Amino acid sequence: MNTTADLTAPTNTIELAPSFAIPLVLVLAAVPLLFVQKWASLPLSLFGLFLMYQAATIRLQFTPTDLDIYRSSNLIRRFPFREWQNWRIFWPAVPILFYFKEINSIHFLPVLFDRKMLQTCLEQRCPRRD
Repeated sequence: MNTTADLTAPTNTIELAPSFAIPLVLVLAAVPLLFVQKWASLPLSLFGLFLMYQAATIRLQFTPTDLDIYRSSNLIRRFPFREWQNWRIFWPAVPILFYFKEINSIHFLPVLFDRKMLQTCLEQRCPRRD
């Protein structure tokens, strides 16, 4: 498995590094909100903690033909690129959501991993069709 930025040929498997940016922002935003709206602060902080757990346990691996999602070391889902119709990273300046559409379904994932590496892998393995 290769986690470096050497992506000259998409023949290797790349695992994206986790990013805790979104969970930390949510948890930190809940602190001052606690003094203004206690009931709004609790769900926001719980959601941030949930995303922090997800970032710590879920891994995305790009193989030459698939996007594999692992929880710890267990494969939980495989998405073959041949079934993808389109993908997009929403709000590129502050990426928070990754969307991709397969033939029969649509998927949204929070960006809990290295956004630059995600975009590089997607552009190499599954070029967008706009």
